[in-house]
Amino acid sequence: MDHPKLRPIEAFPVDLGGREVICLRDPTQLTDDAVFVPREAVFILAHFDGKHSILDIQEAYTRQYGQLLPSDPIQGLIAALDKSLLLDNERFEAHKQQLIAAFRASPVRRAAHVGTAYEADPTALGDQLAGYFADPTGPGTAAVLAIDRAVQGILAPHIDPRRGGSCFAWAYEAIRQVTADVFVIFGTAHQPASVPFPLTLKDYETPLGVVETDKALVRALARRYPTDLLSDELAHRSEHSIEFQVLFLQYILGPARKFRVVPILVGSFHECVARQINPAEMVHIADFIQAIREVASAQAEPVCYIVGGDLAHVGMKFGDQGGLTPAFLDQVARDDHALLAAAARMDAEGFFRVIAEHQDRRRICGFPPTYMLLSTMPATAGTVLKYGQAVEPATQSMVSYASVVFH
Repeated sequence: MDHPKLRPIEAFPVDLGGREVICLRDPTQLTDDAVFVPREAVFILAHFDGKHSILDIQEAYTRQYGQLLPSDPIQGLIAALDKSLLLDNERFEAHKQQLIAAFRASPVRRAAHVGTAYEADPTALGDQLAGYFADPTGPGTAAVLAIDRAVQGILAPHIDPRRGGSCFAWAYEAIRQVTADVFVIFGTAHQPASVPFPLTLKDYETPLGVVETDKALVRALARRYPTDLLSDELAHRSEHSIEFQVLFLQYILGPARKFRVVPILVGSFHECVARQINPAEMVHIADFIQAIREVASAQAEPVCYIVGGDLAHVGMKFGDQGGLTPAFLDQVARDDHALLAAAARMDAEGFFRVIAEHQDRRRICGFPPTYMLLSTMPATAGTVLKYGQAVEPATQSMVSYASVVFH
């Protein structure tokens, strides 16, 4: 504790009783606790790297601000972070190992966001989901009537359904037409994993029941890849990008329909953007694209593809300076629609180029899984059904998302 080390965490400004503070929380949800600190603490936290002692931090503070910093505030900050398991130390490691053991022992991947993003009671959950379809901004039956070709896949949001539920509904209304009983789901891996495409053999559980994972298909994918993609199943434990898709599939297909899923988390393609290299030219990505194509083509039954992926993440919460303006949000929408146009053309490289052109300055978190869908699904075109922006005034931030059906 003399050389505190902060874990990789989220840090963003929030308004707390009229005072702006910084919220620190664990994006991996290995702990649900959050710590709120004043802005002045940011300088101190920047030195929680495991290399600086408390005395080092005091000296750095004095050099920076010309004032003495007592050790008590530093010790208090360390204690608060340690209590919330936000420090990289033995206490957190013991907690993590307990979670890993519990996850491995569980026969299913349990719902991680039940009771927060969606209702825990099945009846209340059914009403909640039905409300997204019936909402004035929802689809009704328009999506079905507008699609006259076989649906082969969808792009749906993975934003909290309470913010983007009607957009989810547009994509899943199109799923009503699908006869396939196998759904390959590509989800954004929001946190670093030890493998590029984490797989799991665990069935997915929600309040609406348990959805079977197609274990034979998952194992076939794993056999065709040089790295053990099943070695980091824990990446699925709290990741919401696939969980929300399973939930909407259960709702739209109903309890009588038995279907299977192939849950695939897709890691960062940041290196491709930084080096301006089409992801398909990267060996580790090309190998998995080929594996999916081979496994899917060998299936006797049809396969439907789903992406759980959002679009732009802009504003102060994500590191941008200044507030949101109508003009800025309009520009983001134009940029998003250029990206969606490439997706609708089934142009994976063009999709990448729109993002890479500006070094992914809009932080398109659905980029990797959508690229994988465009590279593996045998559709020929897509139709944009719905576009939305969720603005968070308190942090002057916005997340955009869309629903696209592919045929």
